Amino acid sequence: MTQKWAMNYISVIHKALQCSEAKDMADKASLFKYVVKAYGIKHGITPCFMAKPRYGLPGNGGYMNISLITADGQNAFTRDTPDPSPPYPDVAHLSDLGRQFLAGLLIGLPDTMPLFAPTINSYKRLVEDFWAPNTVSWGLEHGAASIRLTTPPTADANATRFEIRVPGADANPHFVLAAIVALGWRGVEKKLEVSVPPLPKGEDMSGASDKGVSLAKSLKEAVATFTRPDSVAREVFGDSFVEDFAGTREHEFRLWEEAVTDWEVRRYIETV
Repeated sequence: MTQKWAMNYISVIHKALQCSEAKDMADKASLFKYVVKAYGIKHGITPCFMAKPRYGLPGNGGYMNISLITADGQNAFTRDTPDPSPPYPDVAHLSDLGRQFLAGLLIGLPDTMPLFAPTINSYKRLVEDFWAPNTVSWGLEHGAASIRLTTPPTADANATRFEIRVPGADANPHFVLAAIVALGWRGVEKKLEVSVPPLPKGEDMSGASDKGVSLAKSLKEAVATFTRPDSVAREVFGDSFVEDFAGTREHEFRLWEEAVTDWEVRRYIETV
């Protein structure tokens, strides 16, 4: 890779992934992956967007940051003055709408996991001790939580946002952003409250699994939750979409169940 090509490549990334409206951002993220693959192959490189390409190493995250902007250009997630008696200190600077949006994300996350983690490999990344969340959790600037809150006093008020850390690089950006908006806005419409306390400061990954509801540990488990009769996914996306998308994921794990992996061959070919 020449230095000139590398600098042009960095410029493309910067311009492609600047903040924009959700539908445009999904297009940009998808185009980014396509362009990286195309340029990589041209130069003898195979770019990898698997969630967990290597055993024993952290995976590839596909974090999504989201904020809501009012018609007059103000951040709808922040409040003018801190709340003197917030339910949790971490949300003192978060608006009522922002809290409701967060509550909607937390409640709906387990029911929509196939949209955030759509492949067999996705769940190899969502394990303890590798800086990937495995519970329904949140926290102020917390790198172990499934939802990371950025707000004053650690950031400017205009930068108030949520970073949803569950998706891997293998996720479809359109599905991810659709789920985030649908779940968050459900929280706003129903005026839901945040009932999950934030992860304590300094909470490491080995302890995070003991806090809150666990996320699905496999695609098969995720699809079962996604399709249950009272799933939040059915409420926000409708039965038709849920059944159709679940069918594609069921096909995926059926193929996996029939596959014979290199690991199995290495482990058993001489020992059984």
